[in-house]
Amino acid sequence: MKVTVIGSHLCPDTLYALGQFSARKVEIDFRDLSASLPDLKVYLAVRESEPVYAAVREKGSLGIPCFVLEDGSVTLELEEVLG
Repeated sequence: MKVTVIGSHLCPDTLYALGQFSARKVEIDFRDLSASLPDLKVYLAVRESEPVYAAVREKGSLGIPCFVLEDGSVTLELEEVLG
């Protein structure tokens, strides 16, 4: 399984998720919003278009980390990815 993780190295939740994936030997593609404007643009497109972000947008929250699975599905729940 390969997971794209969209987050920030400044975010404790992102760092925790990365640690969990590393411990389980999950292949990841990390998109760091704090270090890359192209990654930020990808994130903003996901945030504005994915239904999973409706509540996040309503609250004005950031909504990271975000996990994009190989099948293209998007979730904000680490446990959903780890099973």
